[in-house]
Amino acid sequence: MPLDLDEANRLVRLWHRHHREVVGHKFSIGLVLAIPGQEPHYIGAAIVGRPIARRLDDGLTLEAYRVAVPEGTPNANSKLYGACRKATFALGYKKLITYTLPSESGVSLRAAGYRCIGEAGGGSWSRLSRPRVDKHPTQKKLRWEACA
Repeated sequence: MPLDLDEANRLVRLWHRHHREVVGHKFSIGLVLAIPGQEPHYIGAAIVGRPIARRLDDGLTLEAYRVAVPEGTPNANSKLYGACRKATFALGYKKLITYTLPSESGVSLRAAGYRCIGEAGGGSWSRLSRPRVDKHPTQKKLRWEACA
């Protein structure tokens, strides 16, 4: 289901292991569990926007910033990554990228049709001219992509 950014960020704060909320997005998706006779409730959220890396922001690429689900929710990550891919291409974009830590298996991404294209990024955002406090993992990441 479509999800506004405030609600998506609330779910990220609850469930994401190592990232905080985001400031902006193109769209967010919520995964809902609907059991007959019970009130539907969210069991996952995904936030998608323009690529953080400026050189990848070509107008045809989006980045899945966050995908968050409660621990022990089988297949929820794959469903969200698949829904993000489908929505991205329906909007006319040609590529969707995302990143994982090397310690993460990527099985949900492979199940949703993404492929790992190698190591990327890492490091601190802090510089002498603009000091920052790192609130995220700073090691190298793995970049994944899905193409239309």
